[in-house]
Amino acid sequence: MPKPRVLAAEKPNVSLMGRWFLAGAAALVLMMMAQQGRAEDENVIKSHGYSYFGNLDYPADFSHLNYVNPDAPKGGEIALSASGTFDSLNPYSRKGRPAVLTTIQYDRLIESVDDSVGQYYGVLAESVEYDSERNYVIFHLRPEATFWDGTPVTAEDVVYSHRLFIEQGLPSYAQAVKVLVTGAEAVDTHTVKFTFNPDVSRRSLIETVGSTPAFSKAWFEADDSRRLDEPRLEVAVGSGPYKLDSYDINRQIVYKRRDDYWGKDLPFNRGRHNYDKIRVEYFSDQTAAFEAFKAGEYTFRTESDPKQWASSYDFPKLNQGVIVREAIPNGNPPDPSGFVFNLARPQFADKNVRHALALAFNFEWTNESLMFGLNSPRSSFVQGTVVEAKDVPQSAELAFLETLGDVVPDAFLSEPVTVSHVSKPERVTDRRNLRKASKMLESAGWIVGDDGVRRDANGQTLKIEIPYPSSIAASTVTMIETYVQNLKTLGVDAKAEKIDPAQFTLRSRERDYDMVYSTRYGAFLSTGGGLSQMYGSKEAEFSLFNPAGLASPLVDAIIKESFETIDQAELEAALMALDRALRFEFFVVPDGYVADYWVAFYDMYERPDPLAPYALGYLDTWWVNPDKAAALKAKGAFR
Repeated sequence: MPKPRVLAAEKPNVSLMGRWFLAGAAALVLMMMAQQGRAEDENVIKSHGYSYFGNLDYPADFSHLNYVNPDAPKGGEIALSASGTFDSLNPYSRKGRPAVLTTIQYDRLIESVDDSVGQYYGVLAESVEYDSERNYVIFHLRPEATFWDGTPVTAEDVVYSHRLFIEQGLPSYAQAVKVLVTGAEAVDTHTVKFTFNPDVSRRSLIETVGSTPAFSKAWFEADDSRRLDEPRLEVAVGSGPYKLDSYDINRQIVYKRRDDYWGKDLPFNRGRHNYDKIRVEYFSDQTAAFEAFKAGEYTFRTESDPKQWASSYDFPKLNQGVIVREAIPNGNPPDPSGFVFNLARPQFADKNVRHALALAFNFEWTNESLMFGLNSPRSSFVQGTVVEAKDVPQSAELAFLETLGDVVPDAFLSEPVTVSHVSKPERVTDRRNLRKASKMLESAGWIVGDDGVRRDANGQTLKIEIPYPSSIAASTVTMIETYVQNLKTLGVDAKAEKIDPAQFTLRSRERDYDMVYSTRYGAFLSTGGGLSQMYGSKEAEFSLFNPAGLASPLVDAIIKESFETIDQAELEAALMALDRALRFEFFVVPDGYVADYWVAFYDMYERPDPLAPYALGYLDTWWVNPDKAAALKAKGAFR
């Protein structure tokens, strides 16, 4: 049945000023006058949640999220796998390799939901208050919220956490938020106020400060060595539903559900956090991980390797029904993965060179020969959505682009959107595409010498080194190696380098590569500060989320104007223009995508029906059937 829709603007607030303590009789008089003024101000909005356009699908008195089973049983364990290594329990540092899932130990003021885009509801905050111009936001904290050491979560903790991310957080985040937020203050024990820069867009302000994890100020201040920007094997005190139970470096980490979790009965949390334990087993590579799954060392697997999905799931436990294998529809746009050019490298400065090098990638052969025909081709950063750019700009998108002025090239308005080239699937080298690429490279000054290697006028080879971690799927490795082989055929001084995961992490952070196969970029269905971190110029030099280092005035202008859209139609036009611009800049050679989630699990897990459209939710909303689990355990099906 359709969900009820309510406006976020429920009523003017008349209570906040009563929270302020002002000394002296004159101050009290001023407070009463201000309180009366606030009561008469119809532009102050107080709500149980937030969305930029004011729409909230869940009313203030909602009992649970629509995509959960509110009566899901609690108990049991889900055991997962991870590849590579870890040497830190701090997920917010640029250094080290943090263990997976460490963020589940921390609550936030507000959190998004998985059945809509851009809607947030209170967790630590019981209500959100802001003026219609979004010059400030006030979060009223739940008095019952506590950290796992029993101390209350206070406004001071929230302010401290905000400042910690500004001073010690990832530079791309810290620099962006520092510009947006001019003030953070604890009004009283359970009231925190953020004031925003009047000269920036109102978009993405409230959800940015509201989505910051809350840490215990007392825990950090008890030891000067505790920093957000340093790796450590000590967990910062949190208030979330799970807490670290045990770990064994590079082998295993276990989280335990907190029986004393303060928020377990919140409507937002009903039917969620159902496992008693979440265990993660680490393996050196995907082959070892798959064999361990068959042996019962862990119990739930998300598959990413098409070859393995098509050819390896034929073993006794699957045939006996002990393990279930399913393809579940994925409502998200696919990640814009592919081969990313490091745009700081001089050999990639010419976009025609990048297009020529892309022609050496044969998706059609790769899909049929390596991926068993399970991948679909991708051109767009938002493939298959309403904001995917098509043909030439028209209607609302064209009108949006025309407002941007000279930053938009004439060709951008008149030429069809960039789409991926098509290759012949019969052989790995498509000679027609390679001939075309050769001509383009020669026109750009990259000439083939007697040794078959291309050089520029200065005698420099067209060098491309592609590092990759030893832990990735075998089919991905083969895809990288065959692309490199085609590049060599083209006369490129190309090399693929297999390195250990820790070294790959370091090189990725330092952008020490010519080209890299990456899944770091994200698709988008809304706008906000995250777009600037991935695709904006200000953070391009150091952002971990922008592996190409893309810095485009055109993209910047579109993102900036997307912040100013006033309704969904305008927003969609802006996002369509952004998709067109990202494809125009051409900094990723797209690979394919799979439209489903691929999962395999021991037949004791159950899930809501239907699932949320934008999340698989196996960690969040699935649960263990205790009878099935006991029967499998009695058979010795898993560890």
